[in-house]
Amino acid sequence: MTGVPLLDLRPAPAPASRVRMLAAQTRLELVLTLRRGESVLLTLIIPVGLLAFFTAVDVLPSSTERPVDFLVPGVLALAVMSTAFTGQAIATGFERSYGVLKRLGATPLPRVVLLAGKTLAVLAVEVIQLVLLVAVGFALGWDPTGGPVGVPAVLALLVLGTAAFSGLGLLMAGALRAEATLAAANGVYLVLLLIGGVVFPLSKLPGWLRAVAEALPTAALSDGLRAVLAEGDGPGARPLIVLVAWAVASLALAARTFRWE
Repeated sequence: MTGVPLLDLRPAPAPASRVRMLAAQTRLELVLTLRRGESVLLTLIIPVGLLAFFTAVDVLPSSTERPVDFLVPGVLALAVMSTAFTGQAIATGFERSYGVLKRLGATPLPRVVLLAGKTLAVLAVEVIQLVLLVAVGFALGWDPTGGPVGVPAVLALLVLGTAAFSGLGLLMAGALRAEATLAAANGVYLVLLLIGGVVFPLSKLPGWLRAVAEALPTAALSDGLRAVLAEGDGPGARPLIVLVAWAVASLALAARTFRWE
């Protein structure tokens, strides 16, 4: 048996690499999201229902010749907000309340990897939303004007919007009790739905309220997507600046203040 190397069976405990941690956490978050019925309602059924309803009824201003062309970009922004902000804030808040995050905090899983895994899972859900809403939009007669040139701009806007809303959701879930997060997230969702340029133009808001709305991430994402998909232009500087500012500020605050319990 000489010359045969001996196996080293000594224990060598060590955490997995951050890449493997991130992949495992992202997969887990995605599976849990798709298993929750309320998440499916919030992220898929409500946006599709709003798109179909407001396309069918005559509530938009008469200057809007094709309601579906106005609505699809706004509902895409709403879908991002539903998944990255409202759904994630509520789910994470209750995970913290039930002690799930406390147990994760006792593992080698870094806080940054946990937050990144949740954000990547949100992006995966948004791919499903994008395919579904675009298909429904085409079925309702949607005719986007951005063309292939607009695809990179749309993707950039969606990623920035996801980062901004994800940071806000995690910031809220890490600071408030689960019940307070549930109420606050739904309240903010409703407010942003009404004044975020999703189903009603910002031009119909009073001057002071319009100024406030234009500084919010929902209006920035809606306006940017509408400029590309409905008008065939670039997203413009204001939507990009607003989304970048919200993304940087919210993610930085969430990473610094997020509590495991």
